[in-house]
Amino acid sequence: MDRRDRGARLAWTRREFLVRAGGGTLAGVGIAGLPGCARRRPGQATFIARVARYDVELAAPILRGLRELGVTGSEIKGKRILLKPNLVEPHLGAGHINTHPSVVRGAAEAFRRLGAAEILVGDAPGHCRDSLLVLEESRLGEVLAADRLRYVDLNAAAVTTVPNLGGRTRLARLTLPAVARQVDFIVSLAKLKTHHWAGVTLALKNLFGLLPGAYYGYPKNLLHREGIPKSIVDVAATVRAHFAIVDGIVGMEGDGPIMGAARPVGVLVLGRNLPAVDATCARVMGIDPLKVTYLAAAAGWLGPVAAAEIGQRGEAIAAVRTEFALPEHIPALRGLRG
Repeated sequence: MDRRDRGARLAWTRREFLVRAGGGTLAGVGIAGLPGCARRRPGQATFIARVARYDVELAAPILRGLRELGVTGSEIKGKRILLKPNLVEPHLGAGHINTHPSVVRGAAEAFRRLGAAEILVGDAPGHCRDSLLVLEESRLGEVLAADRLRYVDLNAAAVTTVPNLGGRTRLARLTLPAVARQVDFIVSLAKLKTHHWAGVTLALKNLFGLLPGAYYGYPKNLLHREGIPKSIVDVAATVRAHFAIVDGIVGMEGDGPIMGAARPVGVLVLGRNLPAVDATCARVMGIDPLKVTYLAAAAGWLGPVAAAEIGQRGEAIAAVRTEFALPEHIPALRGLRG
């Protein structure tokens, strides 16, 4: 990184810190590692809601989680919200691959009830360039039409280039959709899944879907070349999403993110800090988060990962723990059991 890039990186970090500090969401941007910050600040807590099925009204448990974690109307009223589901590939009849449309609907309705001015839904699917096909086969298109939600195809949207604030890969800068800088609040609407390269794919890995395939290839080939765990950290450090909701009503175990088997767990996991959310999700799956490469790298920097540093709200992890299948023939899944 040359002197000019380093200066831009530091300036952007200070500016982001000041802007978010003024908005009262310090913990939500992962400052737990700064001197003087006490453990278990509100933004380091996660909330687990027990939800058995998709055919129920999901706005209520999501709203309960938002309020438990300090997200209220005073923070959301008048804001533009970007919901970023996991739409990795179209697959009619295999709902455990993508974030379920009912979770998108529930999240949108929850933020509407808190007074959001506009709610956008956007993704850059990694395995398919045909967004209409993805929306049709995932059934998300039906929800978008019925609920009057605008979809942004992040594979084709206008872009902006910013310094890479993670510094783990060789990429000095990252190209992001411009809308990621234009909205006020980004929500990672992830799916609870194992992953044959990253170990797990949850709220942080879901941010891969913000990066346009037109620049990074399909399925984000440039990031794969740089190393998925390192790229996860770089994208997370640069984007700094504000909130995460992980769809674990039915997750995926085994050879994820697309070839695994459905695994009903019956939970939604919410939180302001994405590493904390991913760590909680890993524990629900029977996985030690500190054995997941990208979470170990994020620990104490982007957010807390150790159980003692994460305040737990809602259901106890032990009450919903569901051990996911971790096939030994997949190297990234070996030795992850918690």
